[in-house]
Amino acid sequence: QSEKQLQDLLKQRDNKITQLIDHSAEVKRLEADVSQLKRLLQHAETEAKTLWQELRLQEPKVDTTHVQERILLQHQVDKLRQLMLDNNDEKCRISKKY
Repeated sequence: QSEKQLQDLLKQRDNKITQLIDHSAEVKRLEADVSQLKRLLQHAETEAKTLWQELRLQEPKVDTTHVQERILLQHQVDKLRQLMLDNNDEKCRISKKY
């Protein structure tokens, strides 16, 4: 009977471990989603900021090519900034691990 109880306890423990693994995977997926949404938000904010700057400086004649180039350049700067931050985060994570 005690053997059966031990088996039941092991099954319960295995079920709990499986649930924790599932929750962990879900948390990682949600963190990735949040990260992606932050990047998209940053992308949109950059575009809006650039457009507002251009509109403030704009003369009656609109040069859309110039505006698009400015937006592209701002996106590239933001992308590089994000890569640098990601790289720093990875270095910190590796340092903590070791």
